[in-house]
Amino acid sequence: MAPRKRVSIRNHTAEANLFARRAFIAFIGVVIMLLILFNNAYNIQVDSYQQYQTRSNSNRIKLLPVAPNRGQIYDRNGVLLAENRPVYSLEIIPEDVEDLEFTIAEISELLSISEEKQAKFFKAIKGKRRFKPVELLSRLSEQQVALFSVNQHKFPGVFVDARLKRYYPFGDLTTHNLGYVARINRKDANKLEAEGKSENYAATREIGKLGLERYYEETLHGTIGHQEVEVNNQGRVIRTLNFTPPTPGKDITLTLDIELQMIAKRALAGKRGSVVAIDPRDGGILAMYSNPSYDGNLFVHGISSKNYRKLLDSKDLPLINRSVQGYPPASTVKPFLALLGLEEGVITPETRIWDPGWYQLKGIDHKYRDWKRWGHGWVDLTKAIEQSCNVYFYDLAYKLGITKISDMMDKFGFGEHTGIDIHEESRGILPSVGWKRARFNQPWYTGETISVGIGQSYWSVTPLQLAQATSILVNKGEIRTPHFVKAMSQTTYSQGEENSTVKVTPEAYEVEERPPIQLKNPEHWKLVLDTMHSTVQREGATGHNAFKGHQYDAAGKTGSAQVARIAQDEKYDAEKVQERKRDNAMFIAFAPYDKPEIVVSVAIENVATGGGATNAAPVARQIMDQYFGNRVVVSSYIPSEHPAHDEHYSETEHQAGTE
Repeated sequence: MAPRKRVSIRNHTAEANLFARRAFIAFIGVVIMLLILFNNAYNIQVDSYQQYQTRSNSNRIKLLPVAPNRGQIYDRNGVLLAENRPVYSLEIIPEDVEDLEFTIAEISELLSISEEKQAKFFKAIKGKRRFKPVELLSRLSEQQVALFSVNQHKFPGVFVDARLKRYYPFGDLTTHNLGYVARINRKDANKLEAEGKSENYAATREIGKLGLERYYEETLHGTIGHQEVEVNNQGRVIRTLNFTPPTPGKDITLTLDIELQMIAKRALAGKRGSVVAIDPRDGGILAMYSNPSYDGNLFVHGISSKNYRKLLDSKDLPLINRSVQGYPPASTVKPFLALLGLEEGVITPETRIWDPGWYQLKGIDHKYRDWKRWGHGWVDLTKAIEQSCNVYFYDLAYKLGITKISDMMDKFGFGEHTGIDIHEESRGILPSVGWKRARFNQPWYTGETISVGIGQSYWSVTPLQLAQATSILVNKGEIRTPHFVKAMSQTTYSQGEENSTVKVTPEAYEVEERPPIQLKNPEHWKLVLDTMHSTVQREGATGHNAFKGHQYDAAGKTGSAQVARIAQDEKYDAEKVQERKRDNAMFIAFAPYDKPEIVVSVAIENVATGGGATNAAPVARQIMDQYFGNRVVVSSYIPSEHPAHDEHYSETEHQAGTE
């Protein structure tokens, strides 16, 4: 008999208890998870509501910067010198164009767009959102704008965009004064960041690089505005929520007279040099032109490497502003030395010396020659200025000494910045014992003082410094800082009101005013000014021929600066000297004599014949004719061939400086 199988009976009670325990544990877990979920939801929706609401808004609402319009620049008579003109570009929104390649090909054929620009466009759209416009062609001509406008219906998603760009109507006539604006580069961006101004330039593409555009950048730029917009999760603008308009830059009115500037350019045509005209009553710049110049508009849109290299390699150096660069002053400084001689009692108006055509120090074989080889005979102060007698001023400089000379000339601003409101100004060189020791670690020699007496040796002045020093002279010691800005205007915007303009008079030139020059005997001012007056008014004086027939009472002083070495016994012949080694012509003038309204300084490089009287003085004459409204034809003036009517110094700074 087979054994019976054992039957296992399930314990339903135990299984029920096990299930109940597991279910309870699972329920507790679910409850805990729900509590955590509710807690997090409460934290997000209640406790951290403000924080997440702000983050949500920042993703949904964008603050877009809006660039201000740059202030415009006018001359003293309201003629526009720097304006903002619309520049047109062709833009494409890729997502709105069905067949992009076909569209580009059609537009390129219509507007003659090069393959290079087409390739640049296709490269630009890579990685960009398809709903954002991409530039296909910049700086469209009016003809291209008109041609596309007629055919725009054929090209959905393609449109012409306009923005304002700087434009200088007079081109190279004003570049050295106004400067120009150009694209903000990394150096500019770093500087703005360091100065805490980068936020104000968030929407600005250009910044002032030179001249007044740079000096008054903050004034001309204005204050940035903002556009508050709502965007979707892809960054597309859905609607505009708020708009804060930018504050445009201030318009600037200059003391500059563009007509005088034109005359200066015409007078310097074919020459290298500079003309500076100042109103001595307030220091306002009436004209300041450096020739040759260049067109600042080339830099606004980004100058090509070819054009930039052409400017850099030009032997005429058009990029240099010659009005604020140094030249040997030559005989134009003789009135200032005469004033010092009178003050120190070294000379009187009646002091006479004999001029045989040369000057010689005791115990020295070297002779310092006069421009007039046979000399001027007996010479007093008036004749010395009128005829620009070198020997008289050799002797005066020797008796004064370099220390007294440098101390006095420093008061007239030589060797220092004038404080004019552009940054590109040179200090020039005012030689002294300390300067030479610091520069060359050498002592000062007496022979060098002799050369300083006729504005040679190491002495270097800018045409602007000469004009300012002459202004100080005619103002009898009162110093007016040269400046360009006459007034500023601010356009304000009020909701529901028309734009209004408020005129202000700025302190445009922030420079420490120097005290006036005080003389022991104030009569010495008039004595020196009288000699400059007779230099122009008296027959046979060096400045007389250039001002024949003028209808205003002018005064002035000629100068001819040698720039190359000539042997002791060699005669200067401009035709045998290399063009770049010929003499410079200098001239300073003012008018009217009794109440001066204009001071002019002229520097012309490497003149072919003659000196300051035959080359620079007629240029000053043209400026003054324009200023006083006289239209005497200057070109009818024929320089006298007689040497008594023009000075010509035939000594070098190296020879004169040799003991």
